[in-house]
Amino acid sequence: MQKRFLQYSQPVMVGLAVAFIFYVLSAQWEQLRDQPWRLHGGWLVISTLFLLASWGLEIAVWRYLLHLLGGYVPYATAARIWFLSAIVRYVPGNIWQPLSMTLRCRQHGVAPETTLTSVVLYQVVILLAAAPIAGIYFFATGNYGLITDALGQMAPWLAGLVLLPVLIFLWRPDWLIGILNWALRRIGRAGTVGRFTSANLLWALLLACADWMLWGASFAAITFALAAYTTAQMQPLLPHLLASYAIAYAVGFISFITPSGFGVREGAFYVLLAPLLGGGPVTVAALAMRIWTTLGEIMMAGVSALTDLRPAELPAPEKAFSPPE
Repeated sequence: MQKRFLQYSQPVMVGLAVAFIFYVLSAQWEQLRDQPWRLHGGWLVISTLFLLASWGLEIAVWRYLLHLLGGYVPYATAARIWFLSAIVRYVPGNIWQPLSMTLRCRQHGVAPETTLTSVVLYQVVILLAAAPIAGIYFFATGNYGLITDALGQMAPWLAGLVLLPVLIFLWRPDWLIGILNWALRRIGRAGTVGRFTSANLLWALLLACADWMLWGASFAAITFALAAYTTAQMQPLLPHLLASYAIAYAVGFISFITPSGFGVREGAFYVLLAPLLGGGPVTVAALAMRIWTTLGEIMMAGVSALTDLRPAELPAPEKAFSPPE
């Protein structure tokens, strides 16, 4: 019943997301027409560099978590697996990327349970890392976008509440592994036991926070590439653009109702940034970032497909970004 509901509801939600985006753009047409648009090559290059750096760091975070769970693939191989699997996440269901990574890692001697646990753990770490960014941003700016007035006195409490899961799992990281192992057993997979401590989780969270900042910088750069902002306008907008990407992405990911959070992520951008940028411009910037990212992933997947993915003799496991013992 649930499977059938998801099968039919996701196309409907995608249609609603497209309708929402068209509605916003049409409603803001006067503002969009008067906006001084451009396509600045220098900012596009900067956005690309931050995008490549963010991909490089998130691959390293995943390898680090995989290593903690007892698996190992060389960095170059991990990058190929990452990009070849990334493009399938746009298929409805949010399960195809983990499945693809599991099958590809198995070709390199990594047990399916280990890969699956590492992928799920990576997603959990990435979502947890968005929490301190959101908490600091909300506390420092008091900006909840279009819902600021509705939250009223709840706003400071909400900023602290988003940090609670991070503090719990830093205090008891074994609870996180226990939850993941239970979920694996529920789908017929044996639980994976790995060396995982508070220091391990803290290190992974710090790397993931840095990764979010790179993504935010890429989003800020592409926003500046599209509209002719002056330096005086860019400076106050920059912290909002840096933080909003992590928040909007997390909201889109946990929605589970559209492929890769399509429409939901753009809606979160709209709620957060419309009072600052205007509804039309922020929607255009959010769509441009999605298109830019998708094109980049397709190109990187194409490059990866040209390389040899046959299993090779694996060297001894190494520690990737490991904190001091």
